[in-house]
Amino acid sequence: MTKTSITYRRIWNVAYPIILGSVAQNLINFTDTAFLGRVGKIALGAGALGGIFYLAVMMLGLGFGTGAQIIIARRYGEKEYKKIGPVVDHSAIFLFALAAITFALLQYGSDALLKQAVRSEAVLDETILYLNIRSFGVFFAFMNMTFRAFYVGLTKTKVITYTTFIMATVNIVLDYMFIFGRWGAPEMGIEGAALASVIAEAFALAFFIVYTVITINFADYNLFRFMTFSFSRLGKILRVAVPVMMQSFISLSVWFVFFLFIEKLGEMALAVSNIIRSVFVVLMMPIWGFATATNSLVSYLRGKDKDEEVMSLVAKIVVLCFLGVLVIVSIGAVFPRFVMEVYTNDPDLVAMGIPVLYVVSGGALFLSIGFILFNGVSGTGKTNISLMIEVGVLTIYLVYVYQMVYRFDAGVTETWTAEWLYGSLLAILSFVYLRFGNWRKSRI
Repeated sequence: MTKTSITYRRIWNVAYPIILGSVAQNLINFTDTAFLGRVGKIALGAGALGGIFYLAVMMLGLGFGTGAQIIIARRYGEKEYKKIGPVVDHSAIFLFALAAITFALLQYGSDALLKQAVRSEAVLDETILYLNIRSFGVFFAFMNMTFRAFYVGLTKTKVITYTTFIMATVNIVLDYMFIFGRWGAPEMGIEGAALASVIAEAFALAFFIVYTVITINFADYNLFRFMTFSFSRLGKILRVAVPVMMQSFISLSVWFVFFLFIEKLGEMALAVSNIIRSVFVVLMMPIWGFATATNSLVSYLRGKDKDEEVMSLVAKIVVLCFLGVLVIVSIGAVFPRFVMEVYTNDPDLVAMGIPVLYVVSGGALFLSIGFILFNGVSGTGKTNISLMIEVGVLTIYLVYVYQMVYRFDAGVTETWTAEWLYGSLLAILSFVYLRFGNWRKSRI
């Protein structure tokens, strides 16, 4: 295998700000879960379903941003700097329009869908209350994705750490105020968690704007000119972005369906799974950071016509990612009760959650390999192939979960073993394509 010119240090310098940003993002998830866990099991379960439903539609924007990021990284590798700004401008216009559509879906379409899917009336009512407020955040979140695509594409990722820590800090303070009614604020419960998240996203966008104005010379990239809108240019972005959008949306939608299956196991199982979801996000932090780095660095190498270095680069990232996840998993394996008690003081939830924690820890190790290889496929520009891989793996995943819940009457621990299946299949199929596929012929 040909050695890559991109060193471990370079990979780490791109990935670690994104990982730190994920730490801050997880503080939001952790705070919501821990605070709502003190409100009650109904609020905890509704927070899980509402949060995942929101994330599922958000994946459309994130997928488009990832597609734009791949193109920006390719132009950066080609040293076509003036072509980067128009990609960002068109992304901002498209994502704002998509935010308006997503807002309408969350406001007026989520009720009907959730009523068909959620069995518990109490959980349903709380979930709808959450989404009615949370939906306003999509405008801020989608604009944040535009800036994220720009900076990750240039591998200037430190700003992501800054914005996410600002968002986390604001969210934690406002969660405490609005959920419990502290410091003169009204006691809003789950609606307070939603409002805090919306305001936190607005603060993050404000920082992105100020930071960009201060640090970036717009003329270097023809950035934010908005002079001529080109459907042809937007079409080129969409050819790369739409498969990623669909892949991200389908992935989170399937996870939402997974939680609907869990809900059929009872409110206790759903509450435990929401805690495990929060733990799972912690385990995924290094994976997301290194996966994003994989996307950009693979596309950057292809822009410099160094296709022969791609496999070596991906192998290096797999090593770093696996070791990072292994460190975090080891902590949970040694202190499982402590991890569970961070989220809840209910002894029944703690006892039920510890076996699930072990299962999810193993699943994260599989994903540390599979997700990097998978994002290597996306980084080559063959996002249609990555969509096909994702759809195939998720179909098997859903069949497995359905069989576990409805045919084998499995408990919550056994059902979560689906993550082992998902990670291993993703790794195998992605590796086969990177090794033997025709991605070297693709151009974007």
